[in-house]
Amino acid sequence: MSGSMNARHAHVRVVVVISATAEWRVVCAQFPGVAPQPSPLGEWFVAEMEIAGRREPLCFFHGGWGKIAAAASAQYVIDRWRPAIVVNLGTCGGFAGEIERGTVVLAERTVVYDIINLMGDYSLAIDAYMTDLDLGWLPDEYPHDVWQGTLVSADRDLLPDDLPALKETFGAAAGDWESGAIAWTAARNGVRCLILRAVTDLVSTEGGEAYGDMAVFEAQTQKVMPELLAHLPAWLAEAL
Repeated sequence: MSGSMNARHAHVRVVVVISATAEWRVVCAQFPGVAPQPSPLGEWFVAEMEIAGRREPLCFFHGGWGKIAAAASAQYVIDRWRPAIVVNLGTCGGFAGEIERGTVVLAERTVVYDIINLMGDYSLAIDAYMTDLDLGWLPDEYPHDVWQGTLVSADRDLLPDDLPALKETFGAAAGDWESGAIAWTAARNGVRCLILRAVTDLVSTEGGEAYGDMAVFEAQTQKVMPELLAHLPAWLAEAL
């Protein structure tokens, strides 16, 4: 992977949004000599990756954590770079007994579930922000094994008491903070979106193995983020 490039580099066709600060630190470390540039919403840099035998400039953008930052930064990168594809690489929490630590989740649907509507139909509110991602442009054979399905998002970590309903209602096995907002924003702009999130820690009805112990999350993040980056060119090979 090549390091930072001049900001005036030719138009980038892919913007890779990284949400959490711990994830961003690991990504920056993969590009020696990287010199992130500031923006109103987060740092960014352009770096080359070899995709299908050619050098392709990709913009990496630190979108920030939570749905507000995720939606705002997704719209910002779309307006500024007009990419053909927005990618979100990151981490997620898995439902113990449904998915294993280290599994990569390929989101085919995102659901923002922390909407509380006491005046009307809850399901209509959920449906308003539910996004089905078009994955038809991906290679017929995926570059590595994934769990493909629904990824749920909320502005909070997974609550143990919520797991049975999230599984039963949405068929989910993992959750995060940002993917629902990113997918929804990309869909409203008619931009292809790829969300790949690796499970760093598991949550059960008894609690979460990383809850109260950030070091667990950070250690796993340092392991999974380089792997997600290493496989990214293969995911994009047929689309560029």
